[in-house]
Amino acid sequence: MTRTANNAAVPIELNAVIVAVADGEPYLLTGEGQGLPSGPFESGHRTLEQGLRAWARRKGARNLGYVEQLYTFADVGRTSAGCRSVSIGYLALVHDGDEALGTTWSPWYKHLPWEDHRDGKPRIIAQSIMPALAAWKNKASGAAEKRARAERIGIAFPSDVRQWNDELVLQRYELLWEAGLVAEAGRAKNGLGLPMPYDHRRILATAMARLRAKIKYRPVVFELLPPQFTLLQLQTTVEALAGLRLHKQNFRRLVETQRLVEETGAVTRGASGRPAKLFSFRRKVLQERAAAGTKLPRS
Repeated sequence: MTRTANNAAVPIELNAVIVAVADGEPYLLTGEGQGLPSGPFESGHRTLEQGLRAWARRKGARNLGYVEQLYTFADVGRTSAGCRSVSIGYLALVHDGDEALGTTWSPWYKHLPWEDHRDGKPRIIAQSIMPALAAWKNKASGAAEKRARAERIGIAFPSDVRQWNDELVLQRYELLWEAGLVAEAGRAKNGLGLPMPYDHRRILATAMARLRAKIKYRPVVFELLPPQFTLLQLQTTVEALAGLRLHKQNFRRLVETQRLVEETGAVTRGASGRPAKLFSFRRKVLQERAAAGTKLPRS
């Protein structure tokens, strides 16, 4: 607990976006009502990260890999009670072996369907989002505000797909929230995407944007892969997180140039078709340079 200027107690909790990838699809661990796992802040651990890892194991994510603190969420009215509460948000990556993910894992593109461009621009953008945003823009109180809204729409949802910025996840969600197009805004009966309690979808958008930026310069994607993997598995995992299709040859050339992986000498077995070589993450790269990665070679 912390206290405000009027000495009122303010609860502090943890919210975690715990991400796994299975069969080329990204999932997040969910709790009650499709919300993010959350719990009270515990002071018994030496660091917040140690407390998060212990707490996550109790929530069903056995072994967290990469963990990063996202942001402190403390807006007034972020809970249904209306009182002020503080949440420390985290992003965590987990690989649970070859076991199937259970019902407590939710595909993250169900919550933000406009972010998945692997099969081209999602229909929801042209059919629902753009007409609704155009109507919202035209309701502006003056010409200056109308121009400002039009500019925001053009940046978040550009008409030219080549200008799509995969990292603007939070800006897009907040634009849709301001326009009243998501259920959490309290003005849409059938909002876009699967809603989450309170501000949990905003926390998810923050985590998705952070992870999409991170995979371009840090090899965190390997936290989501088994110890041995094919180059196709690596590419589909990156595509799943970025929501984009990548150029196969350029992607493999960049992976080779960056010396991120090394051959294990083993190949896949039991699958139809030609066996594929198995690789492992070359962990020495972390010692050789502080930041490893590159821009994604889009198709």
